[in-house]
Amino acid sequence: MIELKVNGQLHNVSADPDTPLLYVLRDDLQLNAAKFGCGLGQCGSCTVLVDGAPALACVIPIMLLEGRQITTVEGLGTPEDPGPMQRAFIEEQAAQCGYCIPGMMMRAQALLQGNPRASDAEIRAYLEPNLCRCGTHMRILRAVKRAASLMAGPGSSPTTQTPSDASTQIDASDTDTEAQRDRRHSEKRERPER
Repeated sequence: MIELKVNGQLHNVSADPDTPLLYVLRDDLQLNAAKFGCGLGQCGSCTVLVDGAPALACVIPIMLLEGRQITTVEGLGTPEDPGPMQRAFIEEQAAQCGYCIPGMMMRAQALLQGNPRASDAEIRAYLEPNLCRCGTHMRILRAVKRAASLMAGPGSSPTTQTPSDASTQIDASDTDTEAQRDRRHSEKRERPER
């Protein structure tokens, strides 16, 4: 029996100690936000937080997690009362198929908890391990910027941009070379917003 602390609640789990956390979350605890993507720790769709840091639930065995704090998307808020990160992703309509979004939200949550004033380049670099095949990258970036503003609270802004400014000036802090590369990448891969 292994005791796991998930979203602030203790759970006694009788799974084999080598069982990846993802299977316990989905099969035993019915926490289905973290997704099975590649099963190899290469796509990021299973990302959760362990002691506040991003972890790939499909490859980390539960025997390494006893006594540690595990947070999933379900721990950020509820459908009735979404947390700032969840609200930002909803307001920016950052999902297309939505499969990658829980992992993106958890990685972004870790970034903003440690660096609430993250620059556009820092956000891109931090989210790089998480893959999105639908091409909603620009909406995801806007959602993270909006989440930073929401997490800062009313009357204070973690950046000099408002959420609406962030959507139009996403490349403002990057170098010309990086901005040009991102523009080419966006033109090729991002689908038109619907």
